[in-house]
Amino acid sequence: MALVTSKEMFRKAFEGKYAIGAFNINNMEIIQAVTRGAKANNSAVILQVSRSALKYAGPKYLLAMVEAAVEETGIDVALHLDHGPDFETAKLCIENGFTSVMFDGSHYDYETNILKTKEVVEYAHSKGVVVEAELGKLAGVEDEVNVDSANATYTDPDQAVDFVSRTGVDSLAIAIGTSHGAYKFKGEAKLDFNRLENITEKLEKAGFAKYPIVLHGASSVDAQCVATCNEFGGKIDGASGIPNEMLRKAASMAVCKINMDTDIRLAMTAAIRKHFGEKPSSFDPRGYLGDAREAIQRLVEAKINDVLGSKDSL
Repeated sequence: MALVTSKEMFRKAFEGKYAIGAFNINNMEIIQAVTRGAKANNSAVILQVSRSALKYAGPKYLLAMVEAAVEETGIDVALHLDHGPDFETAKLCIENGFTSVMFDGSHYDYETNILKTKEVVEYAHSKGVVVEAELGKLAGVEDEVNVDSANATYTDPDQAVDFVSRTGVDSLAIAIGTSHGAYKFKGEAKLDFNRLENITEKLEKAGFAKYPIVLHGASSVDAQCVATCNEFGGKIDGASGIPNEMLRKAASMAVCKINMDTDIRLAMTAAIRKHFGEKPSSFDPRGYLGDAREAIQRLVEAKINDVLGSKDSL
């Protein structure tokens, strides 16, 4: 197995009616936890890096750690830029060994989004790298992405067909009701599955059969992790996420990639807070980061089995 693009992953996911997990990484422990969790379930996986993570760890360190994880586990891994803000960031990642990049032009007007996305696609494809883009705006806050609910917009199905046709993008992140961050809903969680189905049908009729759709902002925000954080000194009140059954339904449709970042952060923070709460004299990083790594691996294994359905996808 190897560091690969997501093309074959998505083809198999669409046909198998499951989704590949895309987990955000920032350091060694998260990379080890995610890839070991995927290995334990014989599942392909996507490790994705935000612009903030690029600044924090650096592309060369991230690539080297991911390559070490591929060698250790022997699984297929795609290394992906999440929410790339511009051509320069996408180019930096491609030059440093990433196999997939996302250009997020959703904050631009429609025609500008097309123009800028196409520029990234042409360069990436010339280097053998695949591209994800976004159409529609998800509400919420995650790293440097910040969209208030008043400016969130659902993806228009007809625009989705036009956008894919004109840009040549390999996968499309759409807005159907998911949201970034730990505070996704004030009331009942709802995803517009009719819109998802409509987008898929229109893409197929336009000649884009089995086209991979991506869901951002799809963490479940586990209540136990939140409770543990709060029990040991945290203050995460009113957090809520996407119910697992909704994500599983999306994965059984055309959604081939589901992004999860907040759940990783919460699991890691809960484990570390618990460690210090129960062992106040502890100061060995291997102790509390080891606990965090174990918590994240358990989370990833549960996601693969209960939500994504990607077990034995290799």
